[in-house]
Amino acid sequence: MPKKTIKRYMPDHHTIRNNKHLQIFGDFLHNPNLWHLNRRSVARAFAIGLFFAFIPVPFQMILAAGTAIIVHGNLPLSVAIVWITNPITMPAIFYACYVTGTWVLNTPKQAFSFEASWQWVIDSISTIGPAFLVGCGVLAILFSLIGYFGIQSLWRYSVTKEWNKRKLSRQDK
Repeated sequence: MPKKTIKRYMPDHHTIRNNKHLQIFGDFLHNPNLWHLNRRSVARAFAIGLFFAFIPVPFQMILAAGTAIIVHGNLPLSVAIVWITNPITMPAIFYACYVTGTWVLNTPKQAFSFEASWQWVIDSISTIGPAFLVGCGVLAILFSLIGYFGIQSLWRYSVTKEWNKRKLSRQDK
């Protein structure tokens, strides 16, 4: 089940291989393990994608792609999962990171209002920045572990269910 569902939504590997932004990886993109859908590669891809989704840096997709190449995770999934943080979901996710950071550091929440300016970012680094960055790290690790073990469990459950279905169909004959 997970393999069929994931395969339905995955882009063609030739399209990704020829993407101009991923050309920096050169011949590493020709490793067939980066394109296969199996339990290990998909679980690694979810862990990588979820980790970098919570890290507030530019070029998250390139970092996810590079990490997928290094650990032999499924490259298209790693890059696609990073888009969990998109312009619509980013405020809620990063606010959750800030709240988590204040809880971990045991500091009070500070009132702030967002401004789309470089000066606001520089001023905020000293006030809400430490709690935000700690929260990003904690949630990145937490959700990457949940993603990894969740996919492992879901995949095993799906395979066991298919085996039992085959076993029952053989017994009926």
